[in-house]
Amino acid sequence: MTEHTDRTFLESIDDPRALAWAEEWSAVTEADVDRHPGRARVRDRIRAALDTDDRIPYVARRGDHLYNFWRDAGHERGLWRRTTLESYLGEGTEWEVLIDVDMLAAEENEPWVWKGAHVLTPDNDRALVRLSRGGADATVIREFDLGTRSFVAGGFALPEAKSDVSWVDRDTLLVGTDTGEGSLTASGYPAQVRVWRRGTPLVDAPVYTSGRHDDVAVGAWADTTPGHERIIVSRALDFYRSRQSVAAGLDPDASLQVLEIPEDCDAIIHHQWLFLAPRTPFAGLPAGGLGVIGLADFLGGARDIRPVFEPTARISLQSTAFTRGFLILTLLDDVATSLRVHPLTDPTAPGDDIVLPDLVTASVVSTSPLDGDEVWLTTSSFTRPATLWRLDLAEGLVPRMVRRSPALFDAAGLQTRQHWVTSADGTRLPYFITGDFSRGSRPTLVGGYGGFEVSLTPGYSAVRGIGWLEQGNFFVQPNLRGGGEFGPDWHTQVTRTNRHKVWEDHHAVLLDLVERGYARPEQIGIRGGSNGGLLTSGALVQYPSAFGAAVIQVPLTDMLRYHTWSAGASWMAEYGDPDNPAERAAIEAWSPLHNVEGADVEKYPPALVTTSTRDDRVHPAHARLFASALRDAGQPVDYFENTEGGHAGAADNAQVARVESLIYTWLSQRL
Repeated sequence: MTEHTDRTFLESIDDPRALAWAEEWSAVTEADVDRHPGRARVRDRIRAALDTDDRIPYVARRGDHLYNFWRDAGHERGLWRRTTLESYLGEGTEWEVLIDVDMLAAEENEPWVWKGAHVLTPDNDRALVRLSRGGADATVIREFDLGTRSFVAGGFALPEAKSDVSWVDRDTLLVGTDTGEGSLTASGYPAQVRVWRRGTPLVDAPVYTSGRHDDVAVGAWADTTPGHERIIVSRALDFYRSRQSVAAGLDPDASLQVLEIPEDCDAIIHHQWLFLAPRTPFAGLPAGGLGVIGLADFLGGARDIRPVFEPTARISLQSTAFTRGFLILTLLDDVATSLRVHPLTDPTAPGDDIVLPDLVTASVVSTSPLDGDEVWLTTSSFTRPATLWRLDLAEGLVPRMVRRSPALFDAAGLQTRQHWVTSADGTRLPYFITGDFSRGSRPTLVGGYGGFEVSLTPGYSAVRGIGWLEQGNFFVQPNLRGGGEFGPDWHTQVTRTNRHKVWEDHHAVLLDLVERGYARPEQIGIRGGSNGGLLTSGALVQYPSAFGAAVIQVPLTDMLRYHTWSAGASWMAEYGDPDNPAERAAIEAWSPLHNVEGADVEKYPPALVTTSTRDDRVHPAHARLFASALRDAGQPVDYFENTEGGHAGAADNAQVARVESLIYTWLSQRL
């Protein structure tokens, strides 16, 4: 391993030397990419696709209104707005603008990025609005009057922090935020929840519940469903284990009753039901299954949990959604989606599938259980743009097409295939490849993630289509272990000391692409962000001969110290604990930063490392130090750091177009 130059100043996010270092190198990288005559055209086309008025305005119902957040060329930071169903389904939707984020940012001289809003239910006349400086996870929160379309003078307001809030009633909030010593976990999330009543200082608000410093987070929220009012508390012990409690009614002084379930079992409370989704077998339920019991019965000691869904080796449960009268399960069968509906009168009754088009990925966009059985769905594929559908489950299972996104890149002649490959330990895993299969080997971009139970399903990306597929290239999406495509075991097989198996899966896919004749190694590019950035930086130092270029975005790379930076402590259940000698030894063997070799030992393919100064989830030092180490080792590396964007890497459409055109042009120059 090469010796590293002292770059400790890069660990301080806002150190002037670090900012100057990042600015200088970023400018050099962008100037080099700009030598390619096609970069400006790709950037402008991506920007136009992101800004087009023909995009689908996705909505979420709250009472009589459908809410939407929208960015376009005239509103770079966006508009929070609403309309009625009649207007949305009619010709020329009339929108009522609630907040113009561009105007607010200009008035307050702050780089505000929209992070969502919590609407008070069932009244639907107030909201708690989240705004981030530059796209960071930390937000300021302000109370907003939906009737007057203005912030409430002297209303609820929280300074910048990674806060958790829930309405109890108009004058009461459950709040987890930074109130000083003992209020945050080691991961930087709330360690306690306070009951904050209007007109009182937050610091004087009584603590409702609390956890430990080494927990991930503690949260509480109020269920305001008429007839089922309750407060629910979750204490996250790590990323996959929690302890959950419930109190009847909305009185914060009511006692909490612990749900006596395993720590790795998810509890979902809806109306009179308690749904249980265990990661390991529990009470007759298999890992990855879903069971149900009456909540009152369970709290009274009953344990006759009935199965709602049982997985198979191929079919897994991905998510649940509820309407007033129905449960919707999103399922994957060899990474193909279906949506199954069960009546809440008896969730164990056989489910029926929502009627969907063939060969698409489907997902539930939104429901509003307080308002009825309306469901908004979207469908797409790698080559078919998104279509928005609406249905009322009380009326049937055939959705009505509402909006269709235009084709934003030329997909003529493109097809998608699914292949299976065998990893080093004998495990078979699938991957998708999209392109024109009549033209032989060519540049091939392999995405990847492989962690945190995140399932990667086929989906339309105008950015990828414009930047890559239109050039006649292949795109590959592998379903690596660590994801959730095949249930909990698919994820846990590669956690902690087995983390190295993710790279074995990824490497197997790269080799298979060559064996099948899709690409030569030098034609293969790999790309990943966040945990995917860990994947690609690890691939660079482990099997550099298997590909020709690597894009490493907002990555983790210093895996011996990741748990001490930003939100890193929350991920130890995934990667392992560097302070545990046995786990540290395993981590050190694959930690990208600690396995960089000099070019005299092994020559790496070129790498592009990117991050955001405002990323407060994965510390930008990971990217800075890794890029610096590669350069010190004589390896070919470029670096780009966006000053905004948070963990997403870009804060608005202009920044997205800039970063994405940089990446795709850089890849085109090297493959």
